[in-house]
Amino acid sequence: MPGLLGKKIGMTSVFSAEGKNVPCTVIEAGPCVVTQVKTLEKDGYAAVQLGFQDKKEKHTTKPMMGHFKRAGVAPKRHLAEFKEFEGELNLGDTVTVELFDGAEFVDVVGTSKGKGFQGVVKRHGFGGVGQATHGQHNRLRKPGAIGACSYPAKVFKGMRMGGQMGGDRVTVQNLQILKVIAEHNLLLIKGSVPGCKGSIVIIEK
Repeated sequence: MPGLLGKKIGMTSVFSAEGKNVPCTVIEAGPCVVTQVKTLEKDGYAAVQLGFQDKKEKHTTKPMMGHFKRAGVAPKRHLAEFKEFEGELNLGDTVTVELFDGAEFVDVVGTSKGKGFQGVVKRHGFGGVGQATHGQHNRLRKPGAIGACSYPAKVFKGMRMGGQMGGDRVTVQNLQILKVIAEHNLLLIKGSVPGCKGSIVIIEK
């Protein structure tokens, strides 16, 4: 689907026409530059590669510098591919937040906040204190028994246990667009999106 790269600015709230205070996320969406156009004949599929945020030449590898010079654009920090753009795009074209004019809903892809090593209560929503699971009586936030019987005499893969939480690629679908502020490249989206302030997100139409 067509879309843009953007940066999560933070959260705020706006008033709706009915006077309700609606929480929303502010995203700096674009402007993005076309750095490569992939075609069915040459690459096996049709897509457009967009670049977001300028990058210094000294921090760019020589192969990537050749890639950007071929497109006639400055080096970009972040790249992503999108399919099914309505109009034909050429190398060096700029795609702005105006892409979302008239759109009602978007999907947002981001990297969730890393929370380190967490136990089963926080990571998987086990009962914990008050509704202690697995018949425990004095270890209120522990996972309890994890094995079966003497057969199969092993722990099955996928058993919900403590471990690394967060830092995953997360897609949130059907988020409502509240407002498009084209002069500042801003997009106001109802609710929250994955990631911390300043993190890079992909907004798909």
